[in-house]
Amino acid sequence: MRGCRFRAKTSRGRQDADHSARTPTPMAKRRIKQRKRIPRGRFLVRWLILAVFGFVAFLYYQPLRSYVDTNDAVEQRAAEVESLRAERRSLERRLAEADTPEALAREARRLGYVKPGERLFIVKGIDAWRRAQALKAKHTDRR
Repeated sequence: MRGCRFRAKTSRGRQDADHSARTPTPMAKRRIKQRKRIPRGRFLVRWLILAVFGFVAFLYYQPLRSYVDTNDAVEQRAAEVESLRAERRSLERRLAEADTPEALAREARRLGYVKPGERLFIVKGIDAWRRAQALKAKHTDRR
């Protein structure tokens, strides 16, 4: 069968050329096994290095967690200190304003005191009058 492009098939249905190209020789099989296998010493050294790394990570865990927690607490305290400083500035400003004669007179009038020679008039029902005025204003705006 000269010039035939097909080869004879084996009992398994594969071509002879393909079968011999895919199947490694016994010597090649040994080389493949030898390449895949890591020497026992290297294997143990790798596990030992991994174990040491894990142990060091374990030793660093607690101090690192403590550091992070402390850092968070410091940030919270700093925010609290800043809010207290702002409150203090506000109170100091109010205190400075309360020491003026105008503020003292305003507070005295709020308590019901009058200056000598003035007459005190007490007007009742101002809140009800204001509510009635607000209702009137709303009704006139709608029209």
